Amino acid sequence: MIPTLKFPIRSRCRVAAWAMFGFVMLTLLAASTVRAGIFEEGDVLMVQGAPGVIHYHHDPEHADFSWLIGAEWQSPSRWLAGASYFNNSFDQKCQYLYFGKYWPLESIDRNLYFKLTGGVLLGYKEPYENKIPFNHNGVAPGLVPALGYRFGDFNVQVNLLGTAAVMFTAGYDLFK
Repeated sequence: MIPTLKFPIRSRCRVAAWAMFGFVMLTLLAASTVRAGIFEEGDVLMVQGAPGVIHYHHDPEHADFSWLIGAEWQSPSRWLAGASYFNNSFDQKCQYLYFGKYWPLESIDRNLYFKLTGGVLLGYKEPYENKIPFNHNGVAPGLVPALGYRFGDFNVQVNLLGTAAVMFTAGYDLFK
């Protein structure tokens, strides 16, 4: 099943989608033409996507198809910042803007890592505003722990989405 955009998109979602598109395009431009001065040596810009989520409990209100796209900057000191645009479990377009840090788990495998991000979730609106804690007018705090594995410029992650679901993402480092 191929996802389709439903028009008209609410103006708030449209602004968020254009902001995400602009962020990705500016980052790609910076990576290809003016890397010096914007991104330092050792920085990584990663793009990621997820085809769906696996919920712990079935709910007939869940959307048939959830997805995620995002971009993430990682520093040599392992701090990171990112933005993602996604279709939530209730077919609402949402965003997650976050900061965090990752830790290599080299004692287990040199490619394995743990990542913890925290930020703001935007877009959970009526009648599903109570599906995430501390939501107020579609704005709520978010915290996402993840376990990932890196092979070359690619990575895969298992992201825990609170008590609701798990999401598998795949990412690619645009530049290092």
